[in-house]
Amino acid sequence: MTDGAKTSEPQAAPTVSVVGPDDGETIVLGTTRLRVLEDGSHTGHRLGMTESVLAPHTPGPPQHRHALHDEGFYVVSGTVRFTVGDEDHDATAGTLVVVPPGAPHTFANPAAQPAVMLSTFTPAQYVQYFRDLQGLAADGRPLTPRAALQVMSRYATEPTAGSA
Repeated sequence: MTDGAKTSEPQAAPTVSVVGPDDGETIVLGTTRLRVLEDGSHTGHRLGMTESVLAPHTPGPPQHRHALHDEGFYVVSGTVRFTVGDEDHDATAGTLVVVPPGAPHTFANPAAQPAVMLSTFTPAQYVQYFRDLQGLAADGRPLTPRAALQVMSRYATEPTAGSA
């Protein structure tokens, strides 16, 4: 080695995460069952991902907007109604909805069949919101729209006008 030569420690190889069809953390929120596929722990918290099964006629969260993260929703089966401001969009299987920070939105399953969607959160911090809601339910507190909005506020998320 010559003077001034730098040595570096060997770098660990990236770890690949594989979540099988029966794996992942399950969170039940009323008539919605979420499966956490990635909570950010394998992506440096750049990306979180959940699978959601919405029972028939499931109302969604109060309309809201996020300040710090993007959300993506891919409808796997059924129909999910996305409300963006005053506009409704009925998204069927194969539809992708991307919500950037600041865009007002909510979703629901208005149909008589279950709906399944994959959701992404970039960065991943919003996955903890679902865990926090589950914690409220475990403490015996009802999952009201007001409770959801209070928990949302911890994650730079606020209700749109008329949703509070």
